[in-house]
Amino acid sequence: MAPLDTLQLALLNPWQRGFPLVRDPFHQIAQQAGMAVDAVLAGYAQLQASGALSRIGGVFAGHAGGAALLAAMAVPPERLCAVAAQVSAHPGVNHNYEREHRHNLWFVMTGHDDPAVRRAMAALEQQTGLPALQLRMERAYRIDLGFDLRSRIAPAPMAAAAARTAAPVAAVDRPLAALLEGGVPLEHHPFDAWAQALGRTPHEVLQTLQHWLDTGTLRRLGAIVRHHELGFDANAMTVFDVPDAEVDACGEALARAAGVTLAYRRARAAGWPYNLYCMVHGRDRAAVLAVIERVTARSGLAHVPREVLFSRQRFKQTGPRRFRALPGTTGEAHALSL
Repeated sequence: MAPLDTLQLALLNPWQRGFPLVRDPFHQIAQQAGMAVDAVLAGYAQLQASGALSRIGGVFAGHAGGAALLAAMAVPPERLCAVAAQVSAHPGVNHNYEREHRHNLWFVMTGHDDPAVRRAMAALEQQTGLPALQLRMERAYRIDLGFDLRSRIAPAPMAAAAARTAAPVAAVDRPLAALLEGGVPLEHHPFDAWAQALGRTPHEVLQTLQHWLDTGTLRRLGAIVRHHELGFDANAMTVFDVPDAEVDACGEALARAAGVTLAYRRARAAGWPYNLYCMVHGRDRAAVLAVIERVTARSGLAHVPREVLFSRQRFKQTGPRRFRALPGTTGEAHALSL
C-alpha cells in the first residue's frame, strides 16, 4: 500500500477529531506539526483540492436535527449511469454509490425534516420510474469514520462511540449547525467570521460547539477525509437478517470489533429482510473479507443470512444538508448565503 505522505500524516490523521476550539485553531495545529500557520492553511487547501479532505467540520448525531434516509434502487445496468446522475443531481443526496448487488445504486437523502426527505424520495422515484428501498435508521451502535489511516484495514476506531441519546440542536443554533456542515473556513480566525455572520461573539460560538461535543450532539469535530483518495477503496457493507430479539446484542458486539467502522440497525423493507448493517473499510478486498468473516463469527452472526455488498463506483460524496437550506427552499441558513 502507498504510505501517507508527510502532509497527509501531519494534517489529517491526528485531527480527525479534537479540532482545537480556540479562536486561532490553525496556529495550534501548526505548533504541533512544526509548521508555519500559513503553510498549514495552504496544506489543508491543497488536500481539499486533491479530494483527500472533504472539509473540516462536524459529524452530527442522528437525532441532533434534520433527517436522513438510506435508499437503494435496482437499476438496469444499461441505465445505471443515467439514473445515478439523476440521483446525484438532487441537492439533498450526499452519498451515491454503486454496490455489487441487484440493488446496485445506494444513496443517502438528507433534509430539514422527515416529510422533506419523503417528498424528495417520492420525486426521485417518479423522475427515474424506479422504486427505492427506504431504510430508516433505528439504532446506531457505531458511527465513526475517524480511524487511523496508516493501516491496511481500518483498525479499532480512535475513540469509543458514546452510548447516549444526543441532545437536538436548538432552533436558535441551527444557522451555526448549517455553517459547520459547510466546513470551517481556512483562515486564521475562522470562528470570528461565523460570529460576525450570526451576530454573536466568538466566545459564544466556541462555547456552543463545545457544548454540542459534551452532550453528544456532535460525534466529532475535525478533518472529514475521503477514504477512497487515501487508498481505502475496498469497502464493503455487510447486511444481516437477525431475529429482533438478538439484533441489539449482535450490533453491540459488532461495534466492539476491530476493523468495523460502522454498525447500525435499520428498518426492514418489502423484499429486503436485513436489519443489521456493518461497514469495513480497507485497502484490498481480501483483507476486508477476512475482517468480515472474523467479526461475523465473533459477534454471534455466523448462523444468520447475510450478504456482502462491495462498493464499485462512487458517483457523489459531499457533506450532508440536514441544516443547510436546499436551493429553492427557505430555512435559517438561507440568510447566510450558504
